[in-house]
Amino acid sequence: MIIEGPGKAVRVFVGEADHHHGEPLYAAIVKRAREAGLAGATVVRGSMGFGANSRIHTASILRLSEDLPVIIEIVDIPERIEEFLPVLHEMVDEGLVMTWDVQIERYVHSNQE
Repeated sequence: MIIEGPGKAVRVFVGEADHHHGEPLYAAIVKRAREAGLAGATVVRGSMGFGANSRIHTASILRLSEDLPVIIEIVDIPERIEEFLPVLHEMVDEGLVMTWDVQIERYVHSNQE
């Protein structure tokens, strides 16, 4: 599969401790994105951050947090991202979901698993 041209990105900010039906929310989102046939998803664990409650979460040895920020980023063609947004709205009870237009310069994937 090759994707080039206009695309859309979605970035989801959640906490590491957030869950959806018994599994980590970030893992559940990646699984649902894969099931939806999206081009790919990446999860990045933050070392420090704060959200709507203004409580700082950090990986510092002096202040160990069990709820570090986690970012899930997905990029695909705009139509597929738009179709997936209701899934995110249903899954994310607390967090931030944002989208923006991107230019996909090159995405190449062989069909070999």
